[in-house]
Amino acid sequence: MNYFLTLVCGFIFFQKSDLDWTRKNYKNAVFDENLCKTMIQNLDHSSKNDIELAYLGAMQTIWAKHTGNPFEKLKTFKKGKANIEKAVSQNKDNIEIRFVRYSIQKNTPSFLGYKTNIKTDEIFLRNHIHDVKNVTLKNMIIKTLNTNNDS
Repeated sequence: MNYFLTLVCGFIFFQKSDLDWTRKNYKNAVFDENLCKTMIQNLDHSSKNDIELAYLGAMQTIWAKHTGNPFEKLKTFKKGKANIEKAVSQNKDNIEIRFVRYSIQKNTPSFLGYKTNIKTDEIFLRNHIHDVKNVTLKNMIIKTLNTNNDS
């Protein structure tokens, strides 16, 4: 029984620390192609709960910036967008998932047509920021809400 409990607790800690690593490296993936690729691989091989699925989608949309092939750019962007939207549809009240969508839409060029939820997500984030317990996530949300983009 103790062995089973240790395994379960270890698995939960691993998932939590893996999610913490993803949060801490999220913004850096935009500038670091290798980090972005590593994050995609890690998230693609995880159990993909709704939050992980949202981050996988985000990394896929970011990967479009790193690839040179225009067809690959559009393909990976659409795949990432679909994963983000799937995560939102499965868990629309999760602030982290809504943050991921907001941060991607806020930074996506207008010609890609993925900006439809910016206002509603911003309002949701501002109304629920006080519920966020994780300091890293809370700081990410605050910084993103207070950053102006001209995309």
